Amino acid sequence: MKTGLLWFDDDPRKGLEEKVQRAATHYEHKYGHAPDLCYVHPGALSADRQVFGGNGKVTKVGQVEIRSGRSVLPHHYWLGMAEDKSRKSCTVEIQ
Repeated sequence: MKTGLLWFDDDPRKGLEEKVQRAATHYEHKYGHAPDLCYVHPGALSADRQVFGGNGKVTKVGQVEIRSGRSVLPHHYWLGMAEDKSRKSCTVEIQ
């Protein structure tokens, strides 16, 4: 993911799943398509045992894949589209 939406939510009454769903809804309204990837602070995965069963292995909320990123601050959610590695880059020369 090269670009995305940075979402902040520090509401202690909401779990990770609800926060990601709210952020994904906002992303979809803003950009016209749903995100498929969300980076979170590593502590967010281990803190929300209800969603992830405490093992950190299940990493999806709906269609959004959740990954931890050490550069993501606590309570921040970076959403976007995963880069399709199978697509080849294309350059167009304009004359």
